[in-house]
Amino acid sequence: MGRPLFYEIVEKPATSCVIGICSAIWFYIQKKNIGYSHVGLSYENAVEGHHWRIITSAFSHISVIHLVFNMSALWSLGVVEQLGHIGLGMAYYLHYTLVLVVLSGALVLGMYHILIQRFKLEYFRRVTAVGYSCVVFGWMTILSVKQPSSKLDLFGFLSLPISFAPFESLIFTSIIVPQASFLGHLSGIVVGYAIAWGLIHGMNNFWAISMLGWIVLFSVVSLKRSGAYDFDFIEIESVMDTSLPSVRFPGTGRALQMSALPVEGVEIV
Repeated sequence: MGRPLFYEIVEKPATSCVIGICSAIWFYIQKKNIGYSHVGLSYENAVEGHHWRIITSAFSHISVIHLVFNMSALWSLGVVEQLGHIGLGMAYYLHYTLVLVVLSGALVLGMYHILIQRFKLEYFRRVTAVGYSCVVFGWMTILSVKQPSSKLDLFGFLSLPISFAPFESLIFTSIIVPQASFLGHLSGIVVGYAIAWGLIHGMNNFWAISMLGWIVLFSVVSLKRSGAYDFDFIEIESVMDTSLPSVRFPGTGRALQMSALPVEGVEIV
């Protein structure tokens, strides 16, 4: 008999929290009848200033099958939290999950930009990506480099060698689910290799908290500017350069110039 689920949750607290968040968001989306076009990431929406969708698209799932598949794979990959003895562990998992969410989303937009501007493929202007797959593929890739002897268990009965899992899963999902985002999955693999090979490194609690703060601020400002949500306590006004907005908090007299925001994504090297 397998171990009780409670002990598994205790050993994978970060993974369990992410699964809980994604599941709660899925229930909320279903209850409010929200479509993927309202939370998904597309090049067209990004150009219009909806940069907050990099975050919402990663944690949103519209189909229950999509949610179950991603969370099943993520649960198996949660073994990363138990590998502190080889330099991984829970802190590593949390730090680089943040990196994977942001950089894979930014990389997808970069790929769309090249396909649209260079190859004139206007189809990719409105393609909308949604789901946690990019992060799942990123952790598959990292684990395939750091712990190649591991196995990826899906649905409790399908087991794949982790060393081949990223590309096996990429091909499998492209064939079985034609509407799956090939570029989204590929971006997770690329960022995953960059992390695993040490091209992106040096994340610690300070950088993670700082990065999270910038993400929250940038998301709030983009929500306000795009008109997706009105934060009454924030006013956006142009200062000196009209292309560089500032955020002013009424009543405090203080303003924050936005020129320092990482509008092209964040790289911690």
